[in-house]
Amino acid sequence: MEISATTTAPIETGADTIVVGLVEGEGVPHDIEDGALTALLDRGEAKATRNHLAVAHGSGARWILVGLGARDALDPETARVAAAKALGRARELGTSSLCWEVPHKVDDDVVVGLVEGTVLASYRFASFKTSDEGGSGISRLILSDHGDRGQPVARAAVVARAVNAARDLQNSPANHMTPTLLAQHARDLGQEIAGLSVEVEGREELISRGMGAFGAVAQGSDEEPQLIVMRYADPDASGPRLGLVGKAVTFDTGGISLKPAGKMHEMKFDMSGGAAVIEAMGAIARLRLPVDVIGVVGATENMPSGRSMKPGDVVTAMNGTTIEINNTDAEGRLVLADCLTHAVNEGAERLVDVATLTGAIVTALGSTYAGVMSNDDDWAAAVAGAGERAGEPVWRLPLHQEYADLIKGQYADITNAVENRKAGSITAAEFLARFVGDVPWAHIDIAGTSWNTGRSYGAKGGNGMGVRLLVEVARAHAGED
Repeated sequence: MEISATTTAPIETGADTIVVGLVEGEGVPHDIEDGALTALLDRGEAKATRNHLAVAHGSGARWILVGLGARDALDPETARVAAAKALGRARELGTSSLCWEVPHKVDDDVVVGLVEGTVLASYRFASFKTSDEGGSGISRLILSDHGDRGQPVARAAVVARAVNAARDLQNSPANHMTPTLLAQHARDLGQEIAGLSVEVEGREELISRGMGAFGAVAQGSDEEPQLIVMRYADPDASGPRLGLVGKAVTFDTGGISLKPAGKMHEMKFDMSGGAAVIEAMGAIARLRLPVDVIGVVGATENMPSGRSMKPGDVVTAMNGTTIEINNTDAEGRLVLADCLTHAVNEGAERLVDVATLTGAIVTALGSTYAGVMSNDDDWAAAVAGAGERAGEPVWRLPLHQEYADLIKGQYADITNAVENRKAGSITAAEFLARFVGDVPWAHIDIAGTSWNTGRSYGAKGGNGMGVRLLVEVARAHAGED
């Protein structure tokens, strides 16, 4: 989809379909010659009620009127949802080029929401379909306003495309998205984007680095694990080095502690955190944000075999911590432990990790909020603020010494699974906290928000959760508005 901003009037853009947002009490901002749009509103066929849709024809174009609700409640998320609803109707009408008339006197973040909602709702994953039943879709999106909106539109296009790229990674079946293929995708981004460097190491290098926790997860699979390290350092960067860490278990059977068969096919999504980090790094580099940032992704399968780690095993992580393996299905924290240590060793001074880590977070927060846990109040607030602005909200859960005491091991320093199942998401975070030292760190558990959330712009399959949030963390870290 080609995406652009213009100060040309919508009817002069050549778009075959024009979307007009209706704000309560403000009528139609610019009617067409015969007054057809106002007539729809007067008859009650069009309404300013959120997401109400009506269609008119006139002046050589189709017109979609979509309700935006009250002006004081018009925020980026309202814009995303309205744009997704309008796109659905536009598709039904056979639209090939779509123009949004930007509502009067809205901030850039609402314009960003219109772009994101349209691009994200346009996503289709058809790589393995033998026929493309969805058609070619909309090829052009134009944002028309009296003032220049080029910068926010261009930024939103980069980020939304990165989200959709992460969705491709998520939705790809595990036999087509192995750790090696995921690493190759990261390498391809490094070749494509100036300033983005990518290094990949395999099983032998992990072991030589002392990554006994990550290595223990990987040892059960014939697939080669991959430590993916991405770096971008803008010449104008002045703040602390930012570290983004992602879990990428490309298929999680649970290992010896085998998962039930029901919905195990969804465990291809257990690499969602890694997908988010990879594509966020790409977007940060494309946007040339003035930051120094390192992305570390641990990619592996978790499979049962004669080589698999076993319940009761003790492994040693990269920082020397010994870990009892009480449940081989609590593998993500083992991968992250060594990846967090590696990020710290590489000079990260602020950390965010993203992972589909616990089923407990789904029980606690459902598919609306991701959970965030942190060792630093200011950094937690910064990450939460970024999530709110990006439309990927997080809810902070507490850390406490009593939770930390629950992960103490009987035969080793700590255990990877608390047997009484209390505070599962928090104790997982307490586990990770042992590997970040004094570095301000936030752990985001996205197990409930990464796929099949039901949102209008990401209802089915992977939704790229975390990409927008991480880019917004980097933007704020760089001091950008």
